[in-house]
Formats: sequence, C-alpha cells, structure tokens
Amino acid sequence: MADDAARTAWRPGAPVRAAALQELLTRAGARISARLGTVPARTLDVALAAGMLAGMVADQLGMAAELGPMLPVAIVYAAVIAGSLALRRRAPVTAYAIGTAALAGEALWVMSDGLAPYANIIGLYSVGLYATRGRALWGPVLVLPGVLAYFARLDSSPTLPVGVLFAWLLAWAAGFSGARRRERQEAARSLLRFTAVAEERARIARELHDLIGHTVNVMLVQAGAGRVVLDSDPGKARELLLSVEQTGRDALDELDRVLGALRQDTGPDQQPGLAELARLAQRMAAAGMAVTVLVEPSVGELPRSVDLSAYRIVQEALTNALRHGRAARATVSVSRNGPDLRLEVADAGRGPLPGYRPGRGLLGIAERAALFAGTVEHGRGDGGGFRVRAALKVS
Repeated sequence: MADDAARTAWRPGAPVRAAALQELLTRAGARISARLGTVPARTLDVALAAGMLAGMVADQLGMAAELGPMLPVAIVYAAVIAGSLALRRRAPVTAYAIGTAALAGEALWVMSDGLAPYANIIGLYSVGLYATRGRALWGPVLVLPGVLAYFARLDSSPTLPVGVLFAWLLAWAAGFSGARRRERQEAARSLLRFTAVAEERARIARELHDLIGHTVNVMLVQAGAGRVVLDSDPGKARELLLSVEQTGRDALDELDRVLGALRQDTGPDQQPGLAELARLAQRMAAAGMAVTVLVEPSVGELPRSVDLSAYRIVQEALTNALRHGRAARATVSVSRNGPDLRLEVADAGRGPLPGYRPGRGLLGIAERAALFAGTVEHGRGDGGGFRVRAALKVS
C-alpha cells in the first residue's frame, strides 16, 4: 500500500515543470536586472519614493476613521518619510535625519504607520552604503531616537524595540561593509589601471630605446669615421655619408612600423624578427663592425612576440659592442634547446671595465627576457671582449 501511495504521489511531469519554472524565473530576473542597470540611479530612487508614498497613503486612507482630522497631517508626514528616499544617494545622512524626524513626529503626534519603518531601514542602509566613512557613522546615532519614538505609544513587549534596533543596526552594517568592499575593489581597479599604463609606457620605452638608440649610435660611428677621412679619402667619406643616409631612412621606416604597431594600426607581422639579422649585420658592417650570424636550423618558426624580443636583444647587444666595446667584429649565435631559445652575442672589443654596472641597454635586455621567463648573463668573454647570453622560454 505504501508503494501504491508513493506511485500516486509521484507525478512524472512535476520535476520537469519545476525545473522549467525555475529556469524561467532565473531568466526573467537576469533580464530585469539588466534593464534596471540601464536606468539612472536618481530615477530608481524617485520610483522607490513614489511607490513607498503610494503604499503609505493607501494604508492611512484605510485608517481614515481612526485618524479623523489628523489624516492630512499623516499624509504630510508620509510624504516627508517617503520623499527622503529620493535623496538617499545624493545626501544619505541628511535624508535619513529628515526621514527619522518625520517618523518620530508621526509616531508621537499622529499614529505609527506600518510602512514607515521599512522606509526608515532603507534610509539607514543607504547611510552605510553611500555616505563617506566618517559621515556614515552618524547612522547608528540617528537610529536610536527614531526607534524609541516609534514604540513610545505602542503597547508592545520591552524586548521588541531592542530587537528592532538590532535589526536596523544590522542593515546599517550591511551597507557600511558593502561600501568598504566597493572602495577596496575600486582601489584594486585603480592599481590595475596604473599598472597597465606603467607596463605600456615601459613597453613603448623599450621599443623606442632599442630602435632609436641603435640607429643613432650607428649613425654617429659612421659620421665620425666620415669626418676622419673627409680630407684624406673623399670617396670613402662619401660612401660613409651615403651609409648614414640609408641608415636614417631605414630607421624612419622601422619607426613607422613600431609606432603603427603600438597604435595597433598595423599587424605584428611587420615587426622585425630573427630573419632580419642578416640586414642588421650589414648595417653594423657599414658602421665598421663585422658581424657573423649563426642560426641553427633547429630554431624553426617562433611566435612573433618571442621573435621580436630575440631580435631586439641581439640588436641591443651589438649596439653596445659597437658603442662601448669599440669592437671590430662580433658573432651572433642563435640555437634552440627544447623550450629554450638561446642567444649569444660575443664581441672582440675591449671588454668590460672593472666593477662595471649594467646600463639601460642591458637592463632592457633583462626586461625583455623576463617577459618570457628567461635569463640573461653578461660579462667578459672567454677570449676577451664582452659576451651577452640570453635564454627565452618559447612555449
């Protein structure tokens, strides 16, 4: 018999209908929330105040016989109590003080209204949520006279006002904690925005330093060499000046590509990579430093971001070799060891001075390597000169 009762009570369609109803309510709630999110806050507050006023007036009209000639006064009090909600965001403490004073006046001189406390608790919650930290502390102070006045003429248990006061303070605490949480979230968002701007500035600075620093140094070396041979070998001087001109043109073209990529107007495929090392070696040779480039076949195709950073690291290392090391030759080696892309630039220059400290160029190399969980080593090479080694994680 129990099994028969269970079979009778169980209806196959009931769980399906319940699930469908729950899904319908969820979608409706999400749709309403999305639409309310587009409504101005002031409009929502005015609508809340109007709805509360309509309910309070309807309640008072239902008690017209008991109120008698005090009905208009009660409606005025209701208008003040409900109207204060329209200002709950713009002036929460002032609005709550006015609403609480009207609540106390209505309770003491007219009659306690059943909906007025709900308007008051909304106002107190708004004090905690929208007032500044210091002004929000007035909420617990202002709530006490309102609660005491409301229950002054009611025949109720002495514990009831205490319970109501505790509930009101919980509402204020909920608003206050919500405001503090919102402040922390805004501070975190501000920090993220600041960090993003700082990182973008650092990225732009790296790109411009690597491009302009390299080009200007090459042009200075070429121009200086041209000045030296200007009288003794005019043909060589002319050749060097033409090289300076070509280097400047190449720099302008690459600067356009860099700025275009930073503006996201051009694709990343227009940025230089390891395939441009031969052209970089030619520019260095024109500046007086012979460069040998050795790229192992195992390097293969690289992600564009890794390819660009590897090129910039080699470019900066060669620029340092030309400018600071005054090297006549240098060797660039590129290899692959599992997930690591290994770069080495060794020159035959004068090497580092005792106690040298890395400058902006070497720091920029370290920053680029760090973007790919890489490492950088630099110092005197095995056969003298200066050597830079970098390892970048490809995957």
